[in-house]
Amino acid sequence: MSSATSKLPFIEILEWVEHNPNVMMWKVPDGDKEIKNGAKLIVRESQQVMFMNEGTIADVLMHGTHTLSTQNVPILSRLKGWKYGFESPFKADVYFFSVKQFVNLKWGTPAPILLTDPKFGQVRIRAFGSYNVRIVDVPRFFKEYAGTYPELTIFEFQQQLRDFIAPKFAEALALSQIPLVEVARNLSQLNAQIEPLIAPYFQDFGIVITQFTVTSVTLPEEVTGYYDKVTGMNMLGDNMDKFQQFNTAIAISKDGNMAQQGAQQGAAMGILLKEMNQSTEAKEPPVEGDLRGKLQQIKVLFDEGLIDEQEYKEKKAALLSKL
Repeated sequence: MSSATSKLPFIEILEWVEHNPNVMMWKVPDGDKEIKNGAKLIVRESQQVMFMNEGTIADVLMHGTHTLSTQNVPILSRLKGWKYGFESPFKADVYFFSVKQFVNLKWGTPAPILLTDPKFGQVRIRAFGSYNVRIVDVPRFFKEYAGTYPELTIFEFQQQLRDFIAPKFAEALALSQIPLVEVARNLSQLNAQIEPLIAPYFQDFGIVITQFTVTSVTLPEEVTGYYDKVTGMNMLGDNMDKFQQFNTAIAISKDGNMAQQGAQQGAAMGILLKEMNQSTEAKEPPVEGDLRGKLQQIKVLFDEGLIDEQEYKEKKAALLSKL
């Protein structure tokens, strides 16, 4: 994957060509080789390099091409074992660090979080999101986390961060006092509240969080089911009684077999739609032309003997009462 390029007894060039974008730290596999006096160190824009001698951090170098000499790396010459500076080859552990952003890291609640909602009481929710991080303090990152790993990827680090973010999300959501049903349209507010809560934890590892995002919050089935019903009632407008009648008819239908259920549900829906139409017709007065046509129709029925005089008078009076 990466290499310190030299086949000579001493290392003359130190560099790291990153073939894996997920590596955060890589130790130069020098074996028993020593670094030659005046060796070249190539540190790319997205890298930093740390030298260690006998378990002690000697120095951290930023990007650029460096000649390893006492003048350029003065701290090295003061460490035990390097009393001669770079007059002769020296042995050191060399670590390269990637200081670019590691983006689109995923977090989520491994188990549902128990929260108290003012409307639904105690409920369990799950949440998911992403975040970006960057190493900003190489010595701290090495001391607090990397340790003696010869190579460390973002995946090992991400697992530990994920376990920490989940409870911090629950804390932020509790402090925000946002009702569960309002969470979806207040994600930006949640993002702003969670980031300050988790930032100190990242800083303890020499890491800065550059972006934190809550992408989704999954509500319990009982909550979503409740609001599905509310949505259905809103679609019915003022016909709350009709909605209750419809639910009752559906409940009754569950006692029958499949064929009966289908017939009863269809009948219940038909009754509901009929009553809704009648309610709408009652609210909208008939057009004069329509009324005249209906009066003519019942007159024809009377003339042809299909209805008696009493029925004719009643239907005529009913139509005229709508004027």
